[in-house]
Amino acid sequence: MADTLHTPARPYDPHSPLAYLMELAAEAVDEGSEDEERDAAETSAAHLVYRAYTYSLAQAVDPETWQGYPAVREHGARRFEASAVASLGGGLWLHHTLRITEADGASDVLTLIVPCTCERGYTDIVLDTEDVLMELLAELRPTHGLSQHDDVAADCRSVQTAPPLGHRP
Repeated sequence: MADTLHTPARPYDPHSPLAYLMELAAEAVDEGSEDEERDAAETSAAHLVYRAYTYSLAQAVDPETWQGYPAVREHGARRFEASAVASLGGGLWLHHTLRITEADGASDVLTLIVPCTCERGYTDIVLDTEDVLMELLAELRPTHGLSQHDDVAADCRSVQTAPPLGHRP
């Protein structure tokens, strides 16, 4: 069996270009604190609204309204990216996060969360453009901002009642 040749690690001068590059790499990998994630999520959401929903949401939603939440991690890895929410009143909410893929990079996802007429759930609708938002709001206007419940399609995520204690399904 042949021995594998290993190059021993060599120390480098702390003032060398390599030391500088290693420092940059450490900063790039550092994800920051939860407070920084919250702030970044709030800023990202406010920026998207200002840029893409100039004539509607940017006029109605104050940038300070956004409440940021840190990324959700599972086993040390990110399961969900940091996000931010803003209340529109009447039980309606905006939710913003980033969808990150290797193929496409990061893209904004803005979702309108609408209470259902059944009063037990919500419908979430991804908003693509300001025109889509305006069409959706026109549809919700007759119900005062409530999504029509459809028992057949089960389009809302209804809150289920908890089973009695000690009950096994």
